[in-house]
Amino acid sequence: HKRRVVRTPGGRLVYLYMKKSKSVPKCGQCKEKLAGIQPTRPSERPRMSRRLKSVSRSFGGVLCHRCLRERIIRAFLIDEQKVVKVLKAQQAGTGRVAPVIKKAK
Repeated sequence: HKRRVVRTPGGRLVYLYMKKSKSVPKCGQCKEKLAGIQPTRPSERPRMSRRLKSVSRSFGGVLCHRCLRERIIRAFLIDEQKVVKVLKAQQAGTGRVAPVIKKAK
C-alpha cells in the first residue's frame, strides 16, 4: 500500500496508509466517463444507494448520453425503414397509394 508521512499533534512522524484512487464508471460503448455518478472503488458500489450509482433515464449509469441518443435514433430509423418497405410493397401490389394511418398522440 502507498503511505504518506504525517506529523501528529505530539510532534511524531507517522505513516498514513493511502487507499487506492477512486474511479468514475465508464460508458459501455465509447468508454467515456459517465457524468453524474460519484467516483468510487468497485467494492464500495454495492453499499451505495441506487441514486448515487445511476442517472434517471434509460441506460443511466451504463451508457453516456451520446451513445444512448445514437441508439434511440438508430432504432427509430430502422422502424421507419420497415414502414416504408411495407408501403412500397403495398404500392407495387395494388398500383395505388394506400392511406397511411397515424396514431393520435
